[in-house]
Amino acid sequence: MNNQHKLAYQAIQEIGSQIHGAQAIILRYMGVSRQAFNQWQHHKDTPWQQQEKILKQKLNQYFNEHRQRIGAGKMTHYLEHDETLGFIVSPKRVKRLMSVLHLKCQSRIKKHHRIKQAEQELRDNILNQRFDLATKPNQVWLSDSTEVRYGINDEYKMRLCGVLDLYGRYLLAYKLSVTETSEAMMDTFKQAFKDAGNVHPIVHTDRGSGFTAKAFNNLMTEHEVIRSMSRPGTPYDNAPMERWWNEFKLNWLDGHPMPKTESELTTLIEQGIHYFNYIDRTTQRSGFTAVEYRGKAA
Repeated sequence: MNNQHKLAYQAIQEIGSQIHGAQAIILRYMGVSRQAFNQWQHHKDTPWQQQEKILKQKLNQYFNEHRQRIGAGKMTHYLEHDETLGFIVSPKRVKRLMSVLHLKCQSRIKKHHRIKQAEQELRDNILNQRFDLATKPNQVWLSDSTEVRYGINDEYKMRLCGVLDLYGRYLLAYKLSVTETSEAMMDTFKQAFKDAGNVHPIVHTDRGSGFTAKAFNNLMTEHEVIRSMSRPGTPYDNAPMERWWNEFKLNWLDGHPMPKTESELTTLIEQGIHYFNYIDRTTQRSGFTAVEYRGKAA
């Protein structure tokens, strides 16, 4: 029985329960036998149909919990880790049901304009897009800053600095500042080194003024790290960090009301970083969260 027939039977049942005698008239008009209608009324779902109903409920639940910002790939990971499901779910099945339910991941238009920054101390591109180089935590750190906004009319802006461990895409440290300065970058890295302990990773950044400042590079020298910088006008050299910011804005900030105050912005960012470190599951981590993935390497 196709969906059209099901909808027709449901309509007959609903109207017939409200108007006496209407059911027989509609069945006769549509050319449907009473026997066929009675069989549909007493029909029991097959195990497959029961699974479909459960999956549809779960899809709606996870889709709304994650602010309509997850696609079929991530949805499959959440279902795989759902202990209440007693059956295996394939990505193809998830994609089909999400299409049936019209659950479409929200997207954001990319911005392509870039502003050239003053350059002071430059380094070679040691990482050279070898994003599979990190085989355990604290081997390669990426860093960048991005603009975030708040206010009743979206009129105030701040810079969010972050240090990302390439292994598992775990955000080690972050800092909100009014502008992008070397001091803000240094404070972020100081927190990362404090939490990570005695480590000496490759630190890859772009050529922004905060990363080319002499004071920042002196800090890197103190911690005996290997410096690496993206080539001019090549944001893909720092692609995992750029992608992390993009998903953070699209899947978190854009999914919440615009914060009205700096305090609200700070709280929202703290909650978002916790979400991406401890809750978000991705195919790149084989369905694990960032913390779980790091724990497997310990």
